[in-house]
This record gives sequence, C-alpha cells and structure tokens, in this order.
Amino acid sequence: MSLNSSQFHDLIDTLQEQLEDLFDESELDLDIENQGGILTIIFTNGSQLIFSRQEPLKQLWLAARSGGFHFDYLHTEQRWYCATEQLYLDAMLNKIFAEQAEVALDFPPL
Repeated sequence: MSLNSSQFHDLIDTLQEQLEDLFDESELDLDIENQGGILTIIFTNGSQLIFSRQEPLKQLWLAARSGGFHFDYLHTEQRWYCATEQLYLDAMLNKIFAEQAEVALDFPPL
C-alpha cells in the first residue's frame, strides 16, 4: 500500500512532533528548529541532525555527521525503516545520539 501525499505529510508531521517531545523530555541541551517541514536538532558540540521530507519519494531523509539516510514507512509495522542500514529510525537515532551527543537515549519504536 503506497501513501498518498496527505497521508505522507500527516505521518511526517506526527513524527516530527513526537521527536520534538522526546528531545524536550530528554533534558539534553539541544536547540530544536522546525521550519518549512525541516526539523533540525543542534547539539552543544555544534553537530546537527536534519530531518526532511522527500514527498516525491515518500521518504524521510535524515542527515547526520555519519552520513545521509533514507527511510521508507512500513505500513505493516507502522515504523520508518532504512533499507541500506537495515535499521528502524529509533535504532538509528540511538546509534547517532551515542556518536554525536555521546549520550544514550532509548527511543521508542518510530
């Protein structure tokens, strides 16, 4: 089942809200910017995570210090998945936070 544009934008909007809430609740010293559908997380060391929507491909793209990652939404599991890394978004964020922020966060399934 493929996403239509409205479903895709709703999923991304919901995800970005979830992420903002998680980052706020983490009590980490992060700057969070959400502009034009692009969510940017800025760590105290200056590194960033950038979440952007790629509507033509119906993908979530994540840019991190370790590279760029493309996530597809899996309807059967209701989660975002990066096929090249074989990781769900939450596992990827656990890994990236350990690398970039040097903290362990336990993200729920995303």
